[in-house]
Amino acid sequence: MAGDYHRGEMDIHEQAATYDAFGKMTKWGSLAVSVLLLFITLLFCTKAGFIGSAIAAVVLLAGGIFFLREKPAPAH
Repeated sequence: MAGDYHRGEMDIHEQAATYDAFGKMTKWGSLAVSVLLLFITLLFCTKAGFIGSAIAAVVLLAGGIFFLREKPAPAH
């Protein structure tokens, strides 16, 4: 039984795909929560109003999408 294990022979494609998906969900989910939090905070705690809150939230969303998007892999 213990002799059946051989290091490095296990197929880990599913585990790697799950890890990658979790990282992406965390990244984009954090952006969504921060945009929503900014919108609600500005809407209810300042005199910015709906339009001001929406503009700030859209700016944060655009910046987040710009900085969090996938970078192309460098060609070798």
